[in-house]
Amino acid sequence: MQDSVSAARAVRLDEVEPISVAGGLYRPLRRALGVRAFGINAYSARERGDQLIERHDETGSGCGHQEEAYIVVFGHARFTVDDQEIDAPAGSIVFVRDITAKRSAVAIVANTTAIVVGGPADRPLPVSPFEYWFVAEQPYSRGDYRAAIEIAAEGLERWPDHPQIHYQLACYHALAGNHGEALDHLEQAVAADASTRDWARDDDDLDAIRDDPRFAGLRV
Repeated sequence: MQDSVSAARAVRLDEVEPISVAGGLYRPLRRALGVRAFGINAYSARERGDQLIERHDETGSGCGHQEEAYIVVFGHARFTVDDQEIDAPAGSIVFVRDITAKRSAVAIVANTTAIVVGGPADRPLPVSPFEYWFVAEQPYSRGDYRAAIEIAAEGLERWPDHPQIHYQLACYHALAGNHGEALDHLEQAVAADASTRDWARDDDDLDAIRDDPRFAGLRV
């Protein structure tokens, strides 16, 4: 349900008062923002050598049993995940998938802050459809259409009727010389969303199949 006051909320990290707890400084971002779909909080260390993230795993009764990503936004931290040490200057992201892994971090410089984002490890969220064709753009741009097809095709496993995934696959297959597959995907794109006809009208990625009777049958 949309927030009754506004559709978005914004806070600055320095506006969320840190709480001294469990040997560190905790900033309750999830509560401040009203986030419900995932966990998000921040932890800070005032002095070099101070605890940034307490040593813990995600199996305890107080934990969310989450996969976690630690994003170092200010300063410099050193993480320990089981027996692995990870140097993490600002801009680093440390991802811990295994909920049984013991993880902790200390500040290498003063005023280090990390944002922690987490979600239930046993209930992965669906990948948004756009991600497949966004990632496929890289091999597409260098002419590796086979790789682009492989990436975009992954999206059909979760989004089998998505018009833009089918449309992108039509383009990649046409460029790769797979005319039958290109027409199959284009037909499915048009069936799911008639506006894809407009996309196809001037898209030179589809030139290789433009003279095919099946293409004409789509009334592009």
